[in-house]
Amino acid sequence: MPGKLVLLRHGQSQWNLENRFTGWVDVDLTDQGRAEARAAGRLLAEEGIRFDIVFTSMLQRAIKTMWLALEELEQPWVDVVRHWRLNERHYGGLQGLDKAETAAKHGEEQVHIWRRSYDIPPPEMAADDPGHPRNDVRYRHLDARVLPGTESLALTLERVLPYWHDAIAPRLKAGETVLVTAHGNSLRALVKYLDGIADDVITGVNIPTGIPQLYTLDGELNVIESRYLGDADAAEAAAKAVADQAKSKLGNL
Repeated sequence: MPGKLVLLRHGQSQWNLENRFTGWVDVDLTDQGRAEARAAGRLLAEEGIRFDIVFTSMLQRAIKTMWLALEELEQPWVDVVRHWRLNERHYGGLQGLDKAETAAKHGEEQVHIWRRSYDIPPPEMAADDPGHPRNDVRYRHLDARVLPGTESLALTLERVLPYWHDAIAPRLKAGETVLVTAHGNSLRALVKYLDGIADDVITGVNIPTGIPQLYTLDGELNVIESRYLGDADAAEAAAKAVADQAKSKLGNL
């Protein structure tokens, strides 16, 4: 039998709190975000889960969430692999902008399309922008052509899926229990694939911060069951809070 899979969205970040488009900008967790990460670790401990390997992104909010969760689990020794393909969706020229101010400038309908449509990306970031990934030292060994200047959720899925097939799926098929600590959109892309969610449905799916989602899979890695750990009503309320904030403040991704 394959191992089990846990998906964990990072805790609240500083730019989540400030209602800014974050994307690949490497912002830290807030105090609340750190508390959410530790709470996730306690939920995993209550479930009795022991991990064989952790996959995370190259961004500190996901990495620190992983550290804090593993500390609560008393499993700091677990092997960790960081990879850029698990980074958050790149928000292009919107990165760093206040979401409400952006809506006032471009109109709420246009910003909603950029944020929540499946295959329409925001305006692209210029290649010579200091914030472009090709100008970030951590990606210096990559071909600049693979580094995005903007992404839709569809493009994020195209980026994440090869890593799932090449790195994560083989460990699950070998019977290992795997934790993936990443971001709202890189995880939404993976959930879309795992659960076979339609393009027009995934746009309404919201993943709460700091609540582990446990997948039980068959030998072909088809989903047998998935559930959020802890109180189901609390997880539903946390996901609804993300959706409600998206309606009132254009989201908190």
